[in-house]
Amino acid sequence: MTAAISRRDFLNGALLASGGLLLQGLSPLELLAQSEDFNGYGGVGDYSQSNGNTLEVLLAGHQIRDGKFSSLPADLIDLGEIYDCVIVGGGISGLAAALFFQRLAGSGKTCLVLDNHAIFGGEAKRNEFIVDGQRLIAHQGSAFFPVPYPRSFIARFYESIGMKSPCFEYQRWSGRTQEMPLPTTPYPENGRNYGFYFGAAFGQNPGLWLVDPWSKKLEGAPISAQPKADLLKWNEGGDPAFHRPQYFGDPASRQLDAISLEDHFIQRYGISRETIRKYLSPVEGGGYGIGADALSAYTDYAADMLHPLDDSEQGGAQMFPGGNTGFARLIVKTLIPESIAGGHSVEDVCRGSVNFDALDRPGTPARIRLESTVVWVQHEVDAGKSQHVQVVYTKGGKTCRIKARSVIMAGGSWTTKQIVRDLPFAQRDAYSRFYRSPALMANVAVRNWQFLYKRGITGCRWFEGIGNYMEVRKIATFGAESPTINPDSPVVLTLKILYVYPGMPAEQQGNRGRAELLGASFSQIEGRIREQFQAMFSSTGFDSKRDIAGIILNRWGHAYLNPQPGFFFGTNDKPAPSEVLRAAPFGRVAFANTDLSGIMDHRSSILEANRSVEQLLEQVLD
Repeated sequence: MTAAISRRDFLNGALLASGGLLLQGLSPLELLAQSEDFNGYGGVGDYSQSNGNTLEVLLAGHQIRDGKFSSLPADLIDLGEIYDCVIVGGGISGLAAALFFQRLAGSGKTCLVLDNHAIFGGEAKRNEFIVDGQRLIAHQGSAFFPVPYPRSFIARFYESIGMKSPCFEYQRWSGRTQEMPLPTTPYPENGRNYGFYFGAAFGQNPGLWLVDPWSKKLEGAPISAQPKADLLKWNEGGDPAFHRPQYFGDPASRQLDAISLEDHFIQRYGISRETIRKYLSPVEGGGYGIGADALSAYTDYAADMLHPLDDSEQGGAQMFPGGNTGFARLIVKTLIPESIAGGHSVEDVCRGSVNFDALDRPGTPARIRLESTVVWVQHEVDAGKSQHVQVVYTKGGKTCRIKARSVIMAGGSWTTKQIVRDLPFAQRDAYSRFYRSPALMANVAVRNWQFLYKRGITGCRWFEGIGNYMEVRKIATFGAESPTINPDSPVVLTLKILYVYPGMPAEQQGNRGRAELLGASFSQIEGRIREQFQAMFSSTGFDSKRDIAGIILNRWGHAYLNPQPGFFFGTNDKPAPSEVLRAAPFGRVAFANTDLSGIMDHRSSILEANRSVEQLLEQVLD
């Protein structure tokens, strides 16, 4: 990894900008494949070959998009395998579906999970670094979870996979330095040890730091009076008469779903559209990947309808060392006990290595087949009469066919509508209203965080350049190398980089964002991150060459669902798309995935998995 953008990177960038002319219309992704600078460093451990959507995953997916499998190839290999249930997608929804099927379908039933990545988990994966002899773990995507009610369905599921308590023990402060409170998640805390940075875009060179900005009422911030007043109103909570939704489908939730989140912010807080777009976007709305202008206002409250016991920053926000990959690993360990070395404690499952050979053993009731991209799902005859579904996938350059008595489509909505070849118009039309946007999760391992401590901060937010915010977080001790933390400790700082273009429809924002995400080399992005850190932190002794131990980039081309107004409850006399897809299976094919709830949350993945399995057992399988 180099600190600066090299001449080669500049030339690559120039080629990407003019690729259609110079290389007969090759896409930016194809150009980067030629430059061999896309995946970049993947870290160490089980996830070293699966940092986000790797080049291999993307190229396989784009073959579906480009119609390569509009008909089955002549060299198709029929494996002769028949399963009671084949699950497409090995994220949390697919893995949970496999576990529910194993538990509910009865003994003797078989299940196969097909996933296109080198390891299971979907966006619930992790990165691992070795920094100065210490192993550091960080999330690639799905991050934290709130504490559930102790007898809720979610709590009982957690316990059933080996998580005996939803509240973890975290690192303690050590050393002689004055303690700074640290959060358990990487999300903005906004307390007295938080800072705003203003750089060249605000006429500040060198940049200006404002520490504890809210208690100072933004005094000293180089912004004009109007946005300053708007931001203070935002921070104070807005209209006290506003009533939040109490349950899904109540009048408040339906009213919110009829307008954009941006318009709701204008009404609730009395602030300007310009302030929202310049200062609040994309962080507000970031849980759905794009700015507030293109989202349903209900998105800001939808996750509350899952009714956690505690989701407060003080005690309710819990996080595995590698984010919600902890749930994926616990589910797989429960499904296939030999899949992860060691016992079934949370610590053992976090620290144990994956036994990849155990995942797909012939003769076992549950199997997980990795690096397998499903390209074709279709009933053998008319869906109402067929006894089997054909499932075709590619793996290692070969195209293989198996059969299933039932199928659960637990992967992304963007592929399901292309993979299920006999999908009826109603379901296909419903899927056409699912838009998704990309994200880049950059994990930056630093040898210490003295450069933040000297500034008096543990986290910060900025309004120009690459990324928007980051936080030092304390790690659950069952996965940390050390039970303590201080400013001399090596840590991983996570930047969530979103691609927003206010004023454009959600679909266009997603397409343009993917082009930007996929059109930059690893070296180019790494160089921008190093430059950003150097500009912000050099005044407190930071040196990017010395202090950054490693950077891992996790590119997610379809990271977030973007529910537009009307998505949750329908519009123009049309039912909500999720209503169509969740109502019943299509023949022997049921639909899962968190998309269908409209809530980007692992709890929704679990609930959708359970629903889809119950539908197959109640309506399809005898």
